[in-house]
Amino acid sequence: MSNQDKIRELIKKREEAKLGGGVKRTDAQHAKGKMTARERIDMLLDDGSFEEYDMFVTHRCTNFGMEKQQILSDGVVTGHGTIDGRVVYVFAQDFTVFGGALSEAFAMKICKVMDQAMKVGAPVIGINDSGGARIQEGVNSLAGYAEIFERNILASGVIPQISAIFGPCAGGAVYSPALTDVIIMSEQNSYMFVTGPKVTKTVTGEDITVEDLGGPLVHGKKSGVVQYIAKDEEEGLMLIRKVLSYLPSNNLEEAPLAETNDPVDRLSDALNEIIPENPNQPYNVKDVIHEIVDDAEFFEMHRNYAQNIVVGFARFNGASVGIVANQPNYMAGCLDIDASKKAARFVRLCDCFNVPLLTLVDVPGFLPGSGQEYGGIISNGAKLLYAYGEATVPKVTVTLRKSYGGAHDVMSCKQLRGDINYAWPTAEIAVMGASGAIEVIEGKAISAIADPEEKKKYFDTKVAEYKEKFDNPYEAARYGYIDDVIEPRNTRFRIIRAFQALATKKDTNPPKKHGNIPL
Repeated sequence: MSNQDKIRELIKKREEAKLGGGVKRTDAQHAKGKMTARERIDMLLDDGSFEEYDMFVTHRCTNFGMEKQQILSDGVVTGHGTIDGRVVYVFAQDFTVFGGALSEAFAMKICKVMDQAMKVGAPVIGINDSGGARIQEGVNSLAGYAEIFERNILASGVIPQISAIFGPCAGGAVYSPALTDVIIMSEQNSYMFVTGPKVTKTVTGEDITVEDLGGPLVHGKKSGVVQYIAKDEEEGLMLIRKVLSYLPSNNLEEAPLAETNDPVDRLSDALNEIIPENPNQPYNVKDVIHEIVDDAEFFEMHRNYAQNIVVGFARFNGASVGIVANQPNYMAGCLDIDASKKAARFVRLCDCFNVPLLTLVDVPGFLPGSGQEYGGIISNGAKLLYAYGEATVPKVTVTLRKSYGGAHDVMSCKQLRGDINYAWPTAEIAVMGASGAIEVIEGKAISAIADPEEKKKYFDTKVAEYKEKFDNPYEAARYGYIDDVIEPRNTRFRIIRAFQALATKKDTNPPKKHGNIPL
């Protein structure tokens, strides 16, 4: 065979590999509204940047006649490219080849790019569209999953890991995305579950659809497994690019700066009026966020899950910042189990990747009730407490209104190494609200008063005294727990100046293998 023949053979094999499972299966993929693996990669990455690895890999299975079905690339496309000029590693499962089922060779392809990403300090993006383990390979397929899981674990907190679910993701396959930093699902064609509807019905008798068991709305709103739901694959791929724009390539770098024309000292008079006169009246904390961040742009995460707390990314003077904010217009902003888990995970994500944290506080306390206690609000609330206390990134806290009881401590207070803690003049920092406090403190004295009018007058007087003492931020400021009381309209400027002052912050935790977070 001449050299030219060898080159023609190479070109032919490349074209064969790019066909995946063939034209018929590709057409079937398109008919479902799904892209192929390579189409997804091409849309995700910068034009012409993709360098593919292991195009000629095939499986080694000889069971059940599998040796007669050899398809180049073996159901997963792997390699590296760039997003906004930054190197990323990517793998995309190819449903047109054996339904995207994972083989030993398939797993090793994924492990290779994950290993390389760790060496060079670049993010890993996994696009999932797979029927699960390749049953014909038995335990070798299971071993392949475990090899991937181990790499997910070792890469955690070292490089960003992002998962997109654009098709089925079931059984053991769900645990690789679950170990990553961010999961994105598409409204169309995607689902995740450990056990499918058929087995569920056989074992438990429960009759349930694929969508109700593991669809995007289930995981975006009820379970909280998924951070973002995209209307289609194209939006999902754009969300991946957006997430990465707020994160560094690895834990030793800083997030990239963005250009902005939004003035550092821009005042926002609307903030002086945003807190209602009635302390029990709600308002939307996102209105506060949009007023203070660069260009009113807030990239919210977990939008539909635990809506009593808001988390997401924004920029201040071009620098990436993670925001955690109580939401008074949902459950009065109380912390509960789901909100604590949601915020704790986000705080740890930011701390892993050197993204400073801004906390906006308006919290009346933890949600009471047997449902919360039986569900473990103690250990789950402690997760958020732990996350803030462990975090070493710059932490700025602004108390907008209520900050009561244990929830005050949990929301990045000074004693959890909050670096700069501000308060608006509308802040109320106390163990509890005035009425509840007086019932505890003056309960016996009130009970001893026989006349109802005298009783009410005494109660109202004591409540007024309590409010005068604690319905303002100055008592906390007197002890140095609040660094300054700021005019609301100056909040943006004060936050930016705070983060600029903290840019060179160095904080460390005691030497240890790892802490024992209350899981």
